[in-house]
Amino acid sequence: MRNSRTKKMILNAILLGIGLIIHQIFPALGGGVTPDVSLVMLFCIMIMNRDDYKTCLMSGIIAGIFAGMTTKFPAGQLPNFIDKLITVNVMYGVMKLIYVTPLIQKLGKKGDQIAIIIMTFIGTLVSGFAFLSLASIMVGLPVALTKLFIAVVLPATLINVVSAIVLFNVIVTSLKRTSFQLN
Repeated sequence: MRNSRTKKMILNAILLGIGLIIHQIFPALGGGVTPDVSLVMLFCIMIMNRDDYKTCLMSGIIAGIFAGMTTKFPAGQLPNFIDKLITVNVMYGVMKLIYVTPLIQKLGKKGDQIAIIIMTFIGTLVSGFAFLSLASIMVGLPVALTKLFIAVVLPATLINVVSAIVLFNVIVTSLKRTSFQLN
């Protein structure tokens, strides 16, 4: 049992590290805001640990720290951290709702594919809105919040959904080739 928890912690750390690297090299779209691909890794971790709130919360905290360290938005460190705390908590509730729906339950592991798309779509919107709102309050925005939301968050949402489909399937396929069990 302990060995299994250690393996999951190591896997989560690796995924968060990969998310950090991807976020660091991803170019800014506009207004200094970068699509937060580390969110995709956070949502993958949440799905793999869907019955473990503490792991999801800790992963959100670490993703927030990493996003703050790599932000290209001026003074975006604290808004990034707080936004991940908000996002992980909101999305944990959304995830619980997703997994009680009969369709997802009936699909089994295939339901994870639908869940990652829904979570990434909603989660990126939540994260983007939370970040921009917090940044607006704390440091101000170069243009109106709605303009940045439309110009940056919506395209970032599409990028993240596509990234989520690809990365989640890479993770699942890689884990199938090992003896590691997700749930």
